[in-house]
Amino acid sequence: MNTDTLTGSATNIGGQVKEGLGSAMGDKSLQAEGKSDQLAGTAQKTFGDAKDAVRNFVQERPFAAAALGGVLGLALINTLRGK
Repeated sequence: MNTDTLTGSATNIGGQVKEGLGSAMGDKSLQAEGKSDQLAGTAQKTFGDAKDAVRNFVQERPFAAAALGGVLGLALINTLRGK
């Protein structure tokens, strides 16, 4: 687990708390802020999970990762050259 995953989870929980407080107090602004925090937290956690998955793939299959990087590099070069 990396810091993005942990921070995203914490932001999501904080957003749930804000949304709950906003609902209990009838504060629509606080509810919306809580939902926004939840969305941001979920996005950050997903990004952290993706980073972990890539890191694990590179550690388990270094040659496949290098080949994939080479293919992506060639595709990028061809795209930038206009072919």
